[in-house]
Formats: sequence, C-alpha cells, structure tokens
Amino acid sequence: MMKKFLLLFLFCHVSSPVKYSLKYFITASSGLPNFPEFVGTGLVDDLQYIYCDNNKKIIEPKQDWVKNLFKDNPQQLEIHTRNCLDFVPNSFNIWLENFEQRFNQTGGVHILQFMNGCEWDDETGEVNGYMQFGYDGEDFLAFDLKTLTWIAAKPQAVITKLSWEADKSGIKHNEILLTETFLERLNMYVDYGKSSLLRKEVPSVSLLQKSPSSPVSCHATGFYPDRAMMFWRKDGEELHEDVDLGEILPNHDGSFQMSVDLDLSSVPDEDWRRYDCVFHLSGVEDDIVTKLDKAEIRTNRENPSDRTIPITAAVAVLAVVLAAATGFIFYKRKKAQLPPPSPDNSSELSERLSPET
Repeated sequence: MMKKFLLLFLFCHVSSPVKYSLKYFITASSGLPNFPEFVGTGLVDDLQYIYCDNNKKIIEPKQDWVKNLFKDNPQQLEIHTRNCLDFVPNSFNIWLENFEQRFNQTGGVHILQFMNGCEWDDETGEVNGYMQFGYDGEDFLAFDLKTLTWIAAKPQAVITKLSWEADKSGIKHNEILLTETFLERLNMYVDYGKSSLLRKEVPSVSLLQKSPSSPVSCHATGFYPDRAMMFWRKDGEELHEDVDLGEILPNHDGSFQMSVDLDLSSVPDEDWRRYDCVFHLSGVEDDIVTKLDKAEIRTNRENPSDRTIPITAAVAVLAVVLAAATGFIFYKRKKAQLPPPSPDNSSELSERLSPET
C-alpha cells in the first residue's frame, strides 16, 4: 500500500505546476597547475545558459536565447562580465586565503566551491533561495534564508559565521539577492528561453542487461523536462516488487536520462512476454511502452567487441573537473556521497553495460 501511495505521489508531483530555478556554481582553486583558478556557470531549470573562465577572460553564452537577451539588455551582459572578471574572483581569492588560514594550511591544492540561486513556483508564487560554500570537498557554510543567519558546518567556519552575521547590510543584501534580484532575472530568462525551456522532448528507450544474472534495465535518455516517471508492468499492472527505480540524471546536452531495473531471476523465460516498461513524460499524452523481449535486449554478451574499458582516475581530481566544467556537482570528499557523473549520450549505454568489477 505504501509503495502505491508513493507512486501516486510521484505521479502527482510530475504533473504539478512547473517550478523554475536559477542556479550559479563557482569554483576557485589554488595549487592546481594548468587548471583555471576561477570558473563559473549559470543554469536556468538545470540547463546551462552561461560559462565563465576568469583565466581566459571569457563570458560564453551556452544558449542562443542568451545572445538575444544580451543584445536587448546590455546591462545583463555587463553584470555577468563584471561579476566574472572582477568582483567575484577578487572576493573568492580573499575567501580562499581566509579559509586556508582557518585550517592552518600553507601550500597544497585547495578548492573553494560556491552555489547560490532560487526556485520559483509559478502557481503559488513561492520563492526559495539558497547560498552555500564548500571547502576541499566538504560543506563549510550555508545561509539560512528563514532566520537570516549563517550555519557553520565546521568549527573552523564559526569565526566567519559570526563576522558575516555582524554585517547587517550584507545579510540584507543576501536576502534581497535571493528573493528579489534572482527572481527578476529568472522571470526574464524564462521569457527569453521559453522555446527551449518549455519544450517537450520524448526519449529513446532501450532494454539493457550486463549479464544473464543481472536485472534487465529499462533505460530512457534524451527527454526534457525532467518531470517524468518510469515503471515496469506485468499483465498491465504496475510492479513494485523486484523493481529498482534510478534517479533522473542530466545529460551533457541539457536533456535527461533515467532507468528502472527489474529482477527476473525467478521468472520463467516463457513469462517474460507478460512484462513491459512504461515511460511517462509530464505534459505528453502518449506513454512510451516497451515490451520485454529477449531479442531486443542490448548486452555485452552479444557484442563483446563493443565492450568499453573503464578508465580509472583520481576521484578528487575528477570531481573537481566535473564541478568546474558543468557546475552540476557540489562534491563530497566521502566516496559514498559522490553523485555519479552523468555520461553523455554517445557513451552512456556502453558505460551502463560495462561489467561490474
């Protein structure tokens, strides 16, 4: 009963009015040769719209509508340019030095990450803002918009917390930024980018299996927006046992992917035809139904030459590069807390089919 309730809740959620979001991710580093000291990226509804590299002195629009936005509103280009090439880098250099002193560090590689933004419900008008810092892969400081205070995640952050809370004008600035300034920007950006932000794209759906004893994965990729649901059925009835629903993950092109696994280890071969996979995208009338057919399952057993060879890299460096390049990962040092890097469309199927080591 509880699982049915959760599925109903999910269906209601994905069919609910749209919540728009504006997010900024900034990474500053020290001690990393051949790596930008400061990079930033902005996203609207998790779609990257701008990229900044302070070393190269570039502001790069990532969507066509952003070029029209800057053309019609030159002050927006001025704001992004000033923040990227002047104000933000200077502030981050100071913060990075301060945080190194808090931990009594001299030299070495250090990473300062920052995320802020807002979410807006177009039906209720509710606005939620957030602002947080991470240092060397761990939470450091977070701004609580409800209490207008800073939350210290580390003892070393307490001094900074008390200092910033004593600056009443800075606290007020953060409140206005998160609830008013960002909301105005978000409304403007959604208006300019509605042709892409409000689009509906259905995915391609594949059946995947790593080995004869592995669950069969129903994998959908290339859909937009991310308000979707996916489930297995037997004889037209939704299944809740032996089913593992994965998270919705972003692709590099701004679309999304997800999968749902079904354990068939106790199901006779002759009963496989009774199963199918259903993908539903909010706002799209027709579902995508994929029959469970052994002949349609993509597996490395049938094409051993297509196997990919995993490339092992240092987890910390990989997390840093991904965070700086895409802004999607506010990484944790603990390996169990790291979100999996989302593969691009060209490699995600082969990656999912790679045998477990």
